[in-house]
Amino acid sequence: MVEPVAEDTWQTGANHLAPEWLSVPGAWDDLDRTIWPEAFGRADTGELTVSGISATSLAETYGTPLYVVSEDTFRERARGFREAFEEAFAGIGAEVSVYFAGKSLLTPEVARWVREEGLCLDTASGGEMACGLRGGMDPARMALHGNNKSAAEITRALDAGIGRIVVDSLPEIELVGRLARTLGVTASVMLRVTPGIHAETHEFIATAHEDQKFGLSLAAAETPEDAGGPERDAAGTEASPAMRAVSACVAHPNIDLQGIHCHIGSQIFSAEGFAQAAERVLSFMAEVKDKFGVSLPQVDLGGGYGIAYTEADTPRSARDVAQALAESVGETCRRLDLPVPHLSVEPGRAIAGPSGVTLYTVGTLKGVTVEPGRQRRYVSVDGGMSDNPRPVLYGADYSVVVADERAGENHSEPVFSRVVGKHCESGDIVVNSTYLPADLAPGDLLAVPATGAYCWALSSNYNWLPRPTVVAVRTVDGVPEARVIVRGETEQDLFARMS
Repeated sequence: MVEPVAEDTWQTGANHLAPEWLSVPGAWDDLDRTIWPEAFGRADTGELTVSGISATSLAETYGTPLYVVSEDTFRERARGFREAFEEAFAGIGAEVSVYFAGKSLLTPEVARWVREEGLCLDTASGGEMACGLRGGMDPARMALHGNNKSAAEITRALDAGIGRIVVDSLPEIELVGRLARTLGVTASVMLRVTPGIHAETHEFIATAHEDQKFGLSLAAAETPEDAGGPERDAAGTEASPAMRAVSACVAHPNIDLQGIHCHIGSQIFSAEGFAQAAERVLSFMAEVKDKFGVSLPQVDLGGGYGIAYTEADTPRSARDVAQALAESVGETCRRLDLPVPHLSVEPGRAIAGPSGVTLYTVGTLKGVTVEPGRQRRYVSVDGGMSDNPRPVLYGADYSVVVADERAGENHSEPVFSRVVGKHCESGDIVVNSTYLPADLAPGDLLAVPATGAYCWALSSNYNWLPRPTVVAVRTVDGVPEARVIVRGETEQDLFARMS
């Protein structure tokens, strides 16, 4: 057994193996409310509960690993974003639409929650679009994104009457226009631009800098070769790809250019990046008005609002985010003498993430000497990177708690631990740094919070692990109920696709 960290060591933070923010729990039943929404609690026995249903009973009924989504939390957060943004932008005389970013978590049932809470739906593929329609979404309240949409996906969107197609490149304007002309319809289009903002987040989820695959640059191209050569204004200045895209859309009879879209990245806590993006996009819209005499009616500032995965994270409330953005947009429009456009935002993680928890069963425990006198205990669970690839993709970190009745017991001292998966990869880490009881044992139940977004959506069958069940828990007339919204796979499901 790994020796527990000496009390004076972990209290003073002298154990340099742990991040500075990682505190040692004084009691195993504490739930940090920055990370855990109110739907998650503890029974008198110490068990984790979701709307009153114990984690133990969920694990016994559906097995582990298990995704559990609090429908009540999802709906509350969706409603909270809609109401916060509607209120904030009403203060500057503007309308607003909140699009749920379906890439974070999307099933037909989730689409129904989105629809019933009055949100629109953003999709990133033909499959997500089909899922939203199956869930009863009004196509006029849906958007189709993507940097490489196929002709089939665009045709499907036009046939269905999808409210907006977010165009990502100059060649795509030609494709959308040609398909719309063939179908005899007009395509409602938003142009995605890259505002050149450096978002304080991981490189792989920052999307507003120049050197990445999304969007049309607001900066003038350096060479004349791209997309048919440059256009120049009266002063001889080369037009940016974004301005050339506007020109192409305005000239096309089958394209209705509705506005400009941008997205600066994900898991962002600072307000400055969103304000800078708004200023640059609105300034560009003012240039469009001067050049073409067109006042574009809409602007979409994307999403990316951060949530708390660990106690180091400091997310802002939906109300704070909305108020800050409304003030920035209002001030910029006044300065530019621009009518305040209809605003759209696209929260995904901020709604779905805190709504979910993943339950795991402990298996092997192993102590490893990191350096003389310093040990780390590896706690292996029955899932891993196939049900949550975010840690191995871009170093995402999570928290973890004991979820079964043993959480209410008097445990021995905490041990500095790393929770890992069962896959054949050394990077298969579930929770990088944590403290867990020294007497943790095989068969114990652990819960990892904030896994509602980008876990099931990114899950795989790596090492031939079937993907887990997704269970939704809600309270109906004061009575909690759990139901399967995605059936867990079996090995037979995997074989069914094989020749």
